[in-house]
Amino acid sequence: MPGNCFGRLFSICTFGESHGSGIGVVIDGVPPNVTLDESHIQAELDRRRPGQSSITTPRSEKDKVQILSGVFEGKTTGTSLALFIANRTGKPEDYEPFKDKFRPGHADYVYHKKYGIRDWRGSGRASGRETAARVAAGAVAKKVLAEESIVITAYALEIAGVRAEKRNLSHIELNEVRSPDMDAAKGMIARIEEAREKGDSVGGIVETIVRGVPVGLGDPVFDKIDAVLAHALMSIGAVKGLEFGKGFDSARIMGSQFNDSFVSEKGKIRTASNNAGGILGGISSGEDILLRVAVRPPSSITRSQKTVDINGRECSIEVHGRHDPCIVPRIVPVVEAMVAVVILDCLLIYRAYNDWTVR
Repeated sequence: MPGNCFGRLFSICTFGESHGSGIGVVIDGVPPNVTLDESHIQAELDRRRPGQSSITTPRSEKDKVQILSGVFEGKTTGTSLALFIANRTGKPEDYEPFKDKFRPGHADYVYHKKYGIRDWRGSGRASGRETAARVAAGAVAKKVLAEESIVITAYALEIAGVRAEKRNLSHIELNEVRSPDMDAAKGMIARIEEAREKGDSVGGIVETIVRGVPVGLGDPVFDKIDAVLAHALMSIGAVKGLEFGKGFDSARIMGSQFNDSFVSEKGKIRTASNNAGGILGGISSGEDILLRVAVRPPSSITRSQKTVDINGRECSIEVHGRHDPCIVPRIVPVVEAMVAVVILDCLLIYRAYNDWTVR
């Protein structure tokens, strides 16, 4: 089925279903001789895995990763890297009561119409569980990028209308919602718990900063770095909006206010501000790349909703089971992973192009 692979020189192809035997990813383009073992990948998967806290799904998957190929004696070989994560606590029986009903907000109806068949066990390929494979791939990309001093940090900027006013990056992993503002985190948690008690769900905004990106990543017209990032981030099922730098606020200010003036700082050309979010003409400027994604509320809620069944009969549905009332905290490492995949892909293309042009 097309649509399962992403990337050009650093490419990933995910496989598996939510309640199947497991999920995984095959990665091509991993540079050789990079120190890598399961622990490097597991650290990222532990940030995404279910059952982390009282405000996430109680599904308790350990998400233990297994490296099947591409590593020898602790080093990447440069060949295809295959990673597998077994599903240990799947409960497809939870979906039996409404397997013939189309859940509002889910891909049930469109998968049914497109393929004439669908995996009703937790959405199959359309499940958010697929993102564990992306996080595994992103962990590999982040390991390579770290050797280039490129660091990607995402966090919950806003949840259910409660917005972080402070950005202390050292606080992100110290609270359940991964907010850089410990005070705002308390309000975010309260809103999530309130929604869960009402059988509902909430969304939010994830902000990402990419530091250490060199000038020149991205290519003209169709492969601009922001265009490729948009492709990667909008492929995450819960993401419904994206902006860079000033983003939508740029539509409300003058050009003289938006333009980032160039300055010379210790012999290096920089910009005095970063309203463009570190990208000019689709090419990285050397400033921090700054972006935000809007994350919708999870579709699986226990409140009664109107729907139809596979025969077109109107009915109601209540989705019970192990679901998140807010996926913003768990989507943070997914966003980081997809950004890492894009940045490494663009970096490899940049290096290949420069190596060729200097000959």
